[in-house]
Amino acid sequence: MNFHDHIDRSLDGQLSPEEWDALQRAVIGDPELCRDYVEKRWIHALLEAEGDTLPALLEEPQWVKPAPVIRPVAWLAAAAAVVFFGASIVLFVQGRPAPVVATLIEAENCRWAGSDLPTVEGAGLGAGTLALTEGMATIRFKSGATVTLEAPSVLEVESAMSCRLVEGSVVADVPESAHGFTIDTAKMEVIDLGTRFGVTTTPLGDSNVFVFEGEVKVNREDHPEAKHVFAGSSLVSKVGALPEPADQEVRRVEPPSSSSPGPGWTAVSTATGRGRDAYVRRGDAHGPTGDHPLLMVKHTDLAPNNERRALLSFDLAGVDRAALGSAKLVLKVEPSGLGFSSLVPDSRFAVYGLIDEAVAAWKETDLTWEAAGPLVEETLSTNIATRLADFEIRKGSPNGFVEVSSDAFVDFLRSRPDEIVSLILVRETGESDQQGLVHAFASKEHPTAPAPTLWLQTPDVQ
Repeated sequence: MNFHDHIDRSLDGQLSPEEWDALQRAVIGDPELCRDYVEKRWIHALLEAEGDTLPALLEEPQWVKPAPVIRPVAWLAAAAAVVFFGASIVLFVQGRPAPVVATLIEAENCRWAGSDLPTVEGAGLGAGTLALTEGMATIRFKSGATVTLEAPSVLEVESAMSCRLVEGSVVADVPESAHGFTIDTAKMEVIDLGTRFGVTTTPLGDSNVFVFEGEVKVNREDHPEAKHVFAGSSLVSKVGALPEPADQEVRRVEPPSSSSPGPGWTAVSTATGRGRDAYVRRGDAHGPTGDHPLLMVKHTDLAPNNERRALLSFDLAGVDRAALGSAKLVLKVEPSGLGFSSLVPDSRFAVYGLIDEAVAAWKETDLTWEAAGPLVEETLSTNIATRLADFEIRKGSPNGFVEVSSDAFVDFLRSRPDEIVSLILVRETGESDQQGLVHAFASKEHPTAPAPTLWLQTPDVQ
């Protein structure tokens, strides 16, 4: 494949998306091709920018000594020399393209929109903007600092020692070589003092920093004196320091219907009839969550008070469960706004069916961790619940729908004598730091996303 020809064609926008992707990979892996690409792109941009002014160099009146008629070839050569000379002057004044200050070393399940920097893994980054809409991406700065973006985020790369978080969430890991590395937000300047920390900010400028290890110095717009924040503590730009050590996960920044599997399927959600849904948190003193728009789920051995489980109940009155052929549970993954994705690996969840009638009769209005009794035991008793299925949510994956089905799930629905069946949702995967992500699913109170839904395939529903 002639990539030098591809470079020329790319200047006129003649490459297909596949050819453009191939050219980007080739340029990254071939230093000679990279030099050719940069040189041609550079000159092309200069000539485009000066397209209106360079011809004037040929038209400026000047005294010319009478001379023999110039042949066309000579005239063209002279014109080209003048244009090149003019471009060289502009080039000298404007300087070369910004130097590479960082490298995009990992882009996991990423989707980008509005970036003016390359978004291919391995690409060198100069000063510019990265806008991540899905997934996670890691940048290594030349100073040695690494910054992981969690979608949705907008980051401005400034230098080998600094960047600016416009909105979103990042986690920074800063070695001794990058002591003093700085992340700016609209209201906060976070200066590393040898540490690992996370930063979040909203489009309005409200910012939060949480220190996992070491220490940072924070300069805030509304405070004349710098604040030092240490491991296990956090700082919010508008309300000051949280209690140390912080218990609640750092609030992240997120932007604010499942379809039928086919003919013969019927949907029953937690919003149908006597259905209900809620979650419980071990250390939450705010009471029942039956009216919350999200069902939050988390497992952690590092901060026990942040353990969460979700409960779902479905009203199957009128469903001929004896004739049930297939069934699947559909959940809509939603951003919880709590914790950092990069601190949690691929996460496995288990769905249990409640078989104890008394426990299954839980109420949204009074369900708390303390009142949940056997539902929140570390290991659910087989007299209380039976494991039906499991599923996985990949680290950094976009928010979408989760479908859960199994033979055991169908058998459970067929065998339950009650019209209302209840499930409990548990995350089995832990985290590397207590500020790890809290997973969340839309509840029946969510304003836009569908409630947890059972899709049932039966001959008839009355």
